[in-house]
Amino acid sequence: MKKMGIVLGCVIVLGIGLPFNAAQAQDKTGGIPSAAWDGMSFRNIGPARGGRVTTVAGHPDEPGHFFLGATGGGIWKTNDYGQNWRNVSDGFLASPSIGAIRVAPSEPSVVYAGTGSDGIRSNVIAGKGVYKSIDGGEHWAELGLAKTGHIGAVEVHPDNSDIAFVAAIGNAFAPNPERGVYKTLDGGENWEKVLFLSDTVGFSDLEFHPSNPNVLYAAAWRVDRKPWTIISGGTEGGVYKSEDMGKTWRKASVGLPKGVIGKIDLAVSPAAPSRVYALVEGLPGEGGLYRSDDLGENWTLVSTRKELLDRPFYYCNVDANPLNADILFVSSTDLWRSNDGGKTWSSVPVPHGDTHEIWINPRDTAEWIQCNDGGANITRDAGRNWSTQENQSTAELYQIAVDDQFPYWLYAGQQDNTTIAVPVLPPYDAPAGPKSFWMAVGGCETGPAVPKPGNHNIVYSNCKGCFGVYDKRTGQERQYFIGAANIYGHNPKDLKYRFQRVTPIHVSPHNPNVVYYGSQYLHKTTDDGVNWQIISPDLTAFEPDKQVISGAPITRDVTGEEFYSTIYDINESRLQAGLIWVGANDGPVHVTRDGGKKWSNVSPKDMPGGGRVDCVEPSPHKASKAYFATLRYQLGDPRPYLYKTNDYGQSWTLLTTGWNGIPANNPVRVVREDPEREGLLYAGTEYGLYISFDDGATWASFQQNLPITPITDIALVRGDLVLSTMGRGFWVLDNLSALRQMSPAIVGKGSHLFKPANQYRLRYGASGDTPEYPAPRLLVDYYLGAPVQGELKLEILNAQKQVIRAFTSERPSRESMASTPPNMATGFVEAGYSDNLKKTAGLHRFAWDMRHLGSWDAARPRSSRGAPMAAPGTYYARLTVNGETMVQPFQLLMDPRQKAAGMREADLVEQEALGLQVVELESKAKQLSDQIEQKRKTLAAGSPERRPYDTLQEQLVTASGRYMTPMLLGQISYLRGVIDQSDQKPGQDSAARYAELKAWYERVAAEWGKR
Repeated sequence: MKKMGIVLGCVIVLGIGLPFNAAQAQDKTGGIPSAAWDGMSFRNIGPARGGRVTTVAGHPDEPGHFFLGATGGGIWKTNDYGQNWRNVSDGFLASPSIGAIRVAPSEPSVVYAGTGSDGIRSNVIAGKGVYKSIDGGEHWAELGLAKTGHIGAVEVHPDNSDIAFVAAIGNAFAPNPERGVYKTLDGGENWEKVLFLSDTVGFSDLEFHPSNPNVLYAAAWRVDRKPWTIISGGTEGGVYKSEDMGKTWRKASVGLPKGVIGKIDLAVSPAAPSRVYALVEGLPGEGGLYRSDDLGENWTLVSTRKELLDRPFYYCNVDANPLNADILFVSSTDLWRSNDGGKTWSSVPVPHGDTHEIWINPRDTAEWIQCNDGGANITRDAGRNWSTQENQSTAELYQIAVDDQFPYWLYAGQQDNTTIAVPVLPPYDAPAGPKSFWMAVGGCETGPAVPKPGNHNIVYSNCKGCFGVYDKRTGQERQYFIGAANIYGHNPKDLKYRFQRVTPIHVSPHNPNVVYYGSQYLHKTTDDGVNWQIISPDLTAFEPDKQVISGAPITRDVTGEEFYSTIYDINESRLQAGLIWVGANDGPVHVTRDGGKKWSNVSPKDMPGGGRVDCVEPSPHKASKAYFATLRYQLGDPRPYLYKTNDYGQSWTLLTTGWNGIPANNPVRVVREDPEREGLLYAGTEYGLYISFDDGATWASFQQNLPITPITDIALVRGDLVLSTMGRGFWVLDNLSALRQMSPAIVGKGSHLFKPANQYRLRYGASGDTPEYPAPRLLVDYYLGAPVQGELKLEILNAQKQVIRAFTSERPSRESMASTPPNMATGFVEAGYSDNLKKTAGLHRFAWDMRHLGSWDAARPRSSRGAPMAAPGTYYARLTVNGETMVQPFQLLMDPRQKAAGMREADLVEQEALGLQVVELESKAKQLSDQIEQKRKTLAAGSPERRPYDTLQEQLVTASGRYMTPMLLGQISYLRGVIDQSDQKPGQDSAARYAELKAWYERVAAEWGKR
């Protein structure tokens, strides 16, 4: 363990907290260094509803502590039986796809994790090896085996945490020699491959004999995933056994299928150490649950119940109760339980279907953690009650669409759940809290869901190739399936229309009544799907040898996910109606310039064929310019392919050479060009986000605080950058104004203040959890070429160039901060310290809460607490650095919902003015009270000399006690709250009450003046 501690320490110093590929990516693009954007950060807006989890783990010595491994969301941990979950792998793991987690039985602080999920879906994310934690999951060190692809199991020696075995399934999409079983004797510093069959046969599971760790069982699996099929099974598969802790192995075959055998999962129980269970994918009559009572030497088929082997490549998991070997669980579409050694079965209700694994506490077998396509859940009463899955932000989202509400909502299909829409900011107060801000909007898990421009109540949604029109007002979805045929189960060559599960929907930017939909043809409707017309020929490559029934040689699996030769993305130019770009999932890119009358195949001649065109992006600046990204990792080619044309596709330039910023093993999924700045590109890849300032000639990592997870889509809306991910939900970067202004000249000088983006004045409750909603604010971005030695000062000025808020980097004494009164002539104040005013080199974002300064207080520094919000209008930010002053204007804008409701800007100006008067009155009253109190302290309590001052103070300060009559300061504070509850014209009574309170103050002040 000592060596491991040294290795982990080095990792912490050198790389923890950085994106795994930061060292590979260059640190500048277009002459602009990454320091120019390092102060920007994204926020996760959910959903908090969990996504697919395929592995879980716990330890009996750590009550309430459990781990989950998501398929795209990394490793999460709970310390309170699932009441709260937090990610513990961000910044450590190179892949967010987790195949196996095991806590060392002899040392619960030691945890091993193998990356690369064993659920080999067509969108499965490749793993990047094995990781280890020696502090209960708080920090992780990389242990190698990066090319193993997908890891089916990790098993740790029961008495020695340095000894571990790994079952490597291998690369899901190509043969590779790294498949096999690996062993370490030194905690992962060195690995030995102890079992290898071939470059197409890996291992899906491992088990130790419960009481003799020299005996191990391994499950061999021939698996190969192609975009058009899944191959699961071969003659080399089967159960292998070692009796010398992995040094030698032999195949255990007596009683098991003799020929073709597919995926296998194993289970053992300490309650019957000689018994072994194997759930085996096999041919009809051979597939099912097998049992051996002699250490795997001889096997008996116990059950062929078909539900136990639904889609084995995706499920196939059996677990035995540690205290009763007759109690078994099989994770499949449902969770199944047997109490008689597998002869009979009943389903166990769980919070979500599509189950994958269960860990049972070996000391209390009523306590389980179970995982499924909706997350992980914990029971302490054998499945009668479960913890929630609404607290795991691991959603797998396929795409983004944005509506035109204010604030806007984001739409997508959430894999394994429903379509989902969430707001970028809270639209109202929700009794159930921010996590409840979401809705399903028709279609199903695949999406997309696209709101109609001009009418967000209408949402065009897809469900596995089926088009629907969802109406939020009724909660119903009208179904307009093109062809009206169930496409499941077919050979695609026999289909009239080939639809992918994730069928694209695109609404014309020129006419919201024109909607496009893609099979192998481009379909168009102008009446919300009631009638469709075909406006293209077959726009796919349609290779005959790829038109096959998916699933071989054992299990048929035709779900539409594997339909090859379909349209995968559609995008019409925002600049020219009828200029439509289409990309297929088998390679071609087509364009029409006349609304579909004539099409051209414009695929680059030097591009390898067969890739999935994930994104086509017409430039928002030039009609002749466009981009597209193609994924080929499902064909065994992990290189990035991102192309650009300037001549309608007649010629193309490859923007991803492997050495110009995006690493050569980082497939690109999506690219978007900034609509405000030509040549500013954002690229989402399988392992992170990249940015280019020179139209793709060079790239740099734009990972910021994002987790490592696939970026599936990007949208630029109202000055924000919005991302969908395949495992961590939606993310938003607010306010791109600094990036749009950035240039080499700006970063080449000493300092720069960027023009702030205009900001709406909003009122809502902030949330620091998921979804993350920051308090209402205006962002001020500034760049420092070098650290500032002296004072840094930021001031907010009104339209008359008067300072209304000021901040300094220099920390004054608490006494001087508390004693600084407002300037009673203007109502404005001097600068106050802020630790958010950074002086280090690079880009910094300062958030102003759009409020004036609150009242003076003797007990604490002045802040904006209780201060009125600045009224709509023109303002200025003024930054002073080393004696140099920079000024930029900006606007505070009225909430458009208030304007639509009839509110006038003049009403808010009046509200601000009265609020400032109340704050000034409160400051005066507090200062008067402080002066009186200082005088009282010089006089003996109860003395005749002190009594007049006691009387004065009693007029200002409410007496201690229960429900005492509020005096002047309490009344002023109450009025301040009345005025500032919402955007409104102050009521007549508020103004009258202010006059009464001012007169009250003046009477007390006059009495004080007489003494």
